[in-house]
Amino acid sequence: MKAKENIFKIIFLMTAGFSILAVILICFFLFTNGIPAMNKIGLTEFISGKKWKPGNDLYGILPMILGSIYVTAGAVLIGGPVGLMTAVFLAKFCPPKLHKIIKPAVDLMAGIPSVVYGFFGLMTLVPLIRDISGGSGSSMLCAIVLLGIMILPVIISVSESALNAVPASYYEGARALGASHENAVFFTLLPAAKNGIFAGIILGTGRAIGETMAVVMVAGNQARMPKGLTKGIRTLTSNIVIEMGYAAELHRDALIATGVVLFVFILLINLSFNLIRNRGKL
Repeated sequence: MKAKENIFKIIFLMTAGFSILAVILICFFLFTNGIPAMNKIGLTEFISGKKWKPGNDLYGILPMILGSIYVTAGAVLIGGPVGLMTAVFLAKFCPPKLHKIIKPAVDLMAGIPSVVYGFFGLMTLVPLIRDISGGSGSSMLCAIVLLGIMILPVIISVSESALNAVPASYYEGARALGASHENAVFFTLLPAAKNGIFAGIILGTGRAIGETMAVVMVAGNQARMPKGLTKGIRTLTSNIVIEMGYAAELHRDALIATGVVLFVFILLINLSFNLIRNRGKL
């Protein structure tokens, strides 16, 4: 029995070590190739430069940084409230028979490939925005709406699990003190589940900022400073996937350096979540 336990401990240790090793190798590849490129271009010029023209040796990624920030923030502003309210409905208001229909539908949304979402946006959202606002329709607004839809399954699933994990005594105590069902849910259960809800929003944010294929199909992919919701933009991920196939030398290294910036963004998002969560425990 003791030998079996030791074997499983070794297996679990090896799998955990493999995950850590994979992260270390990714970091090593990104930083060893990206940092020298930043030094060649100039960190200030690379981060704050407004022009991306590899043919003229201009590698400024500020338009892509702003594009990623705007699209991600807009998607969270749309998907966050909708996802949270849907999770509240599923957890505390939805009849059991209806829950058996909606919950599998939400889970199915999580399994739809990004390219299918992109095709939906290209065939539905782009023409709709074109008819309403004019222009090509491929725009920041289209990317925001599409990503807002794509992050819903993550936010809904994590938030619903967080609400269901709150001890029943919280709800029962609020009801015993005279609170209505709605007040007990919104003013007792939601605050108690805030860490889990934050986790869902952070995961949704990571999904939005890291999304590539769907954004490439609907955002217009114009490497210029954002000029409005109905104008085309390019994000960091789109910039990498569009040009990596033919990039070489400094151009290729600049794209890898773009990945470094994206990686730092993800780290900052996770760090912010940990700070908020730890502060909530104090």
